[in-house]
Amino acid sequence: MLLRLDTTDSRPLHEQVAGAIRRAIAEGECAPGDRLPPARDLSRALGVNANTVLRGLRALRDEGVLEFRRGRGVTVAQAADQRAQLLERARQLVADAAHLGYSKNDLIEMLRGLS
Repeated sequence: MLLRLDTTDSRPLHEQVAGAIRRAIAEGECAPGDRLPPARDLSRALGVNANTVLRGLRALRDEGVLEFRRGRGVTVAQAADQRAQLLERARQLVADAAHLGYSKNDLIEMLRGLS
């Protein structure tokens, strides 16, 4: 798995780590059930602190994209690729709305109007 961080990105590093893993899953580099490299290896490859990587991994676990299993490490959850794609599109929608001057609440109201 080849991950890269964008040095010009203003987001916190742990969010960039999570985003890079989401992209890897969405692009098929990691499939459901695949094990991720240990956080220490990822931190060396990305040039960030291991705690930063762990924070990004925990965020993905909380989103249901990754599973932590004692003795087995971190694995990609079943259907994570679909969830990761949907979450990435939702994040982009929020960013686009903010760029146009809409708040998250404005966006929620728009979405409610669609149903």
